[in-house]
Formats: sequence, C-alpha cells, structure tokens
Amino acid sequence: MKFGTKAIHAGQHPDPTTGAVMTPIYQTSTYWQKSPGDHKGFEYSRGTNPTRKALEDCLAALENARFGLAFSSGMAAIDAVLKLLLPGDEVITGNDLYGGSYRIFTKIFANYGIKFHFIDLSDPLVIREYLNARTKLIWIETPTNPTMKIIDIKAVSVIAREAGVLLAVDNTFASPYLQNPMDLGADIVMHSATKYLGGHSDVVMGALMLNDEELYKRLWFIYNSCGATPGPQDSFLVLRGIKTLHLRMKAHCENGRLVAEYLRAHPLVDKVYWPGFEDHPNHAVAVKQMRDFGGMISFSLIDADLERTFKLASSFKVFSLAESLGGVESLINHPASMTHASIPLELRLAAGVTDNLLRLSVGIEDIDDLLEDLQQAIGG
Repeated sequence: MKFGTKAIHAGQHPDPTTGAVMTPIYQTSTYWQKSPGDHKGFEYSRGTNPTRKALEDCLAALENARFGLAFSSGMAAIDAVLKLLLPGDEVITGNDLYGGSYRIFTKIFANYGIKFHFIDLSDPLVIREYLNARTKLIWIETPTNPTMKIIDIKAVSVIAREAGVLLAVDNTFASPYLQNPMDLGADIVMHSATKYLGGHSDVVMGALMLNDEELYKRLWFIYNSCGATPGPQDSFLVLRGIKTLHLRMKAHCENGRLVAEYLRAHPLVDKVYWPGFEDHPNHAVAVKQMRDFGGMISFSLIDADLERTFKLASSFKVFSLAESLGGVESLINHPASMTHASIPLELRLAAGVTDNLLRLSVGIEDIDDLLEDLQQAIGG
C-alpha cells in the first residue's frame, strides 16, 4: 500500500463483534480467559490492549517496520531504549538535541554509570573517534531540535553496523511521511507521537518501531514490566490523527517553505534554519533522505536581546506561544527558556541555541494569515 492508504487502513480491521469500521476504544483493564492462559491474545491492558495494538501495527507499517510499541510519552519511549543498557555502557549522541533527551541522559541515566558523548554529528566520520568496546548505542535526531542540523542516517548506520552498535533515530521532526530511518539502516525509530502523528495537540504519547524480533521482545519486556503504556482513549486519538497525516504534512511543507522564504528576506531577521535551503548545511543529505523539508523552522533576530525576543514572541496573534510542535495550529517557541532550558548555557550556545533564537512549528492555516502575523509581530 502507498503511504496515504497505510495511514488510513494499516493495522485496522472491522470490529469482529459489531462490524464497526473505526477501531473501538476498548476501555477495559482485563480480559476473560476460558481457562488459565487460554485467552484471545489479551490478558491485562498494561501489556496489550486491542485499541493500542491497532495503533502499534499502524505505526509499524508507516515506518516500514515489523513491530511497533506505543508509550505514554516520547520520554517514556526513550527511557525504555536506555533501559537496554548496563552500567559502564556508552552512548554517542548529538550536541544539538531536544532538551528533554539531554536531561534524561545526563540527570537520570548518567547516575547509573552510563556515559554519554555529545558531539557534532554533521560529519558521521567523527563517530569513529568515540567508538570503543563499551559503546552500545548511537542516538540521533534529524532534523535536530532546534537548529535543524541534518544527520546522514545511512552513513551513521554503516558505522553502527560495522561496530555492532545499535542505532536509534528520533524521527519526530520529519514524521514517517517525510523520512523512514528503518529503510536507511536504523535499528530503532522513535517518535513523540504527541507531535505530527497525533497532529491535534490533544494527546501525549511516544512510540518505537523496529524490525529485529529479539530486540522487540527485550523492549516489550521493559514496556510491560515498567508500565509506561498509554490508555485506549489516547491510542484512539493518535490512530485517528494518523488518518490525515499525509494530507497535513503536505500542507505543513507548503506553508513551511513560504514562511522560511519570507523570513530569509526579512531585514530584521538574521539566520533562518530550514533544511530546504540549498545552502543549509547538509542540504544534499536532506534531499537524499527526505521527501520534503517540513514545517519546522528556527530563526534569530538581528541584535535582539532577551527582552526584545520575549516581547516579539509574545506579540503573535495566529502563532501561539507554546511548547510542543506538529499540530494543525502554528506555534512559536523560545528554545533557550522553554524546550532547552535544562541544557547548560555554554552547551546551548555552542549548539547555536542563543537567546535570540525562536522556533516555529508552521501549521496548516491559510498562508496569508501566517505571513501577515509574522509581519505585524516582527515589524520592519
């Protein structure tokens, strides 16, 4: 099936009891068994639930994977992957990373003897300098949050495979519509399903997709044992959101391109970070591994201090000042004080997350209204 058809049908079948076309919300915690261990595939909803199972099968299909696991948040999904590791293991990851990922790496798992190397992954060959017998995981996101660095997934996967190291890719910014890391050699694909997959800013959820059955069993054991699994209502909402993912992403991309071009031409705007520009670092890699360039854009203001940046961020009428991204509505975010506040100042600055940097999640509103809102807010 093509992507749009998978988004609507994958993992979903008419309800066997009623024939309902939409997957029902199975609001139940436990299931009848004919005799001990003799059941219909469901025992207790922490482990699996029919609504969640339909979602997981759909998620797997979207990433061209065999297995999917849905979690109660994106951070819960990351937490499960890191629980594959043991004290003394090492992880190689990027220096331009979502603040929540940095926080769980350094404030939680570093306490258990796991070492993290935060490096610039723009040139994958740099990874070889940090590989050793203790390296067990390479964790990347591309495009990165918030400076939209592009990491060559295929090149990293070759290095990971040669070293016998797992490669996990946070694909949240791109969505499965724009990019499929499994096809490029990733072992695990992670999503904050809160974002583009759900698409309507009404649910918090995470997901992992993978192909290796033994790895799936290990992650399912963690998933079931630790219990960070979502309820059926949230699973239903994400399953419903996915049905329009391909349509929404087309609109996000179209609006994103026009907003990026507008910002780049604005006299008061300094830098614009959007992988669709030909001079964006690793643009050629983006062209190779992405189908379009998305609706995530960051930009900085010329000679703006923190006060002026805050004032501008608060002056929009269509864009909402809020954390998160990927919903149908447009959002503006100040990474340094919001999504990346947990990262120390010197590391933020080294990664380009300056006080005058703003991040946009361009929604699917009428483009004329979005451009007019940018004009009235930025001035000039």
